[in-house]
Amino acid sequence: MLEFIVRGENIEVTEAIKDYVVKRLSRLERYLSDDNKYVAHVNVRSYQERTFKIEVTIQLPYLLLRAEDTQDDLYQAIDFVSEKLERQIRKYKTKVNRKSREKGYKGIATFTDDVDEGPEQEFEVVRKKHLSLKPMDVEEAILQMDLLGHSFFIFEDAETESPSIVYKRKDGKYSVLDTDM
Repeated sequence: MLEFIVRGENIEVTEAIKDYVVKRLSRLERYLSDDNKYVAHVNVRSYQERTFKIEVTIQLPYLLLRAEDTQDDLYQAIDFVSEKLERQIRKYKTKVNRKSREKGYKGIATFTDDVDEGPEQEFEVVRKKHLSLKPMDVEEAILQMDLLGHSFFIFEDAETESPSIVYKRKDGKYSVLDTDM
């Protein structure tokens, strides 16, 4: 069962908006087989140029569902996000069921089996690299990434001595992913 937390930024979330979000995202419940409660965090954002951005995050036991979309029409953005989430959960379910059949175990009980899985997708690894992580700070990692012309860079954080990843975001800024060791 999904519980919804709908929050607005630069927009008042009316009952009509909340009802539409709940109606569209409740369709995901048919993929969940257990009686656990999951929280869907929905962020509705309005921009000055009259566009709307919808961000939805749902944490499941073995999967983090997250989708966002920006449109001129608020309700269309909600529809697109709902479709993205549904594709993600179907893709994951197909992958889990295929691995379960190959390895001979039942799979993860979070998903129901009465949903059409669609065509299976094969993932082809075309290249494999081995790398040694050099201790450095975030600024040096960003410089190395830019020098290589890559969109991400893996390094050992000199401060925490754990692997980290720095990547360039769509808005041109940088983010760092730290790991727990």
